[in-house]
Amino acid sequence: MAKYLTKRIGRSLITLVLIICVVFILMRMMPIEGYFQNFEKLSDEQIQSGLREMGMLDPLPVQLVHFFQNMFKGDFGVSHKYRVNVAVTEILRDKIPVSIKLGSLSILVSLVLGIPLGTMMARFKGKWFDKFGTLFIVFIEAVPAVVYHLLIQMYGTKWLNIPMLFDGADWRCWILPVFSMSLGNIAYYGMWLRRYMVDEANKDYVRLARAKGVSENKVMFRHIFRNAFVPMVQYLPSSFLNTVIGSIYVESLYSVPGMGGLLVNCVKGSDNTMVQAIVLLYATVGVIGLLLGDVLMTVLDPRISLGGKEGGR
Repeated sequence: MAKYLTKRIGRSLITLVLIICVVFILMRMMPIEGYFQNFEKLSDEQIQSGLREMGMLDPLPVQLVHFFQNMFKGDFGVSHKYRVNVAVTEILRDKIPVSIKLGSLSILVSLVLGIPLGTMMARFKGKWFDKFGTLFIVFIEAVPAVVYHLLIQMYGTKWLNIPMLFDGADWRCWILPVFSMSLGNIAYYGMWLRRYMVDEANKDYVRLARAKGVSENKVMFRHIFRNAFVPMVQYLPSSFLNTVIGSIYVESLYSVPGMGGLLVNCVKGSDNTMVQAIVLLYATVGVIGLLLGDVLMTVLDPRISLGGKEGGR
């Protein structure tokens, strides 16, 4: 276990370093307007002076080394457009808690509804509940998310008499964004849990339990569900962290002052420093989520050995 963790963490760090390098290089290829306010009013001398002050006239490898040095100190630069000369970390510190709260609520709703959905679909395979769940999953997966997000906002605000724009002090304003963000994960959890449970139901140990006269409910929940849930565990941390960090479209749709809306505003405003920091944050969250998923699988299922050649991933 310790050997596997060491290897997995090392691979994750290498992946993260590569992502940082690629994002940094791509951002340096963006127009330099994104590093200046009122760029069109600046003279060539002022532009060159600003670039020199930011170290952007140095060779690219030197810039990358300086970026890593500053990053380890917690310095990601300052915003040049969104909030001029305000530290990126200060802006993110105000935005992240909102996305964490919104994402945590939505993932909680997803687990509370998605896991029972998949379980009951497998329990009543081929019956009306299974067909209803399949219809819901197909709708969520096939229809572009923007369509049902807009429908939820349009009719939800009208029927429930909820303000269209987000107000953190009004608990009602959390309902529609949380519900919108949870729909994709509800369908995802339901679909895969049903599949894993159906696969488990056809295995020999289940047939043996039934032959011994074990009740169907005990077989379903004590044996099938417990073993079918293990493969899903791998994806829970990444989906949880990605949801917690915020939904770009939903937060923008409801004007939620979180990470998703921040990224959209920074891209529109061509604030390269802010975009770079936010993209790196999302990448870090994704890598950590995958790492935690693999580790959690080995903890919950001792039969899985990812450290040996037969279990290598």
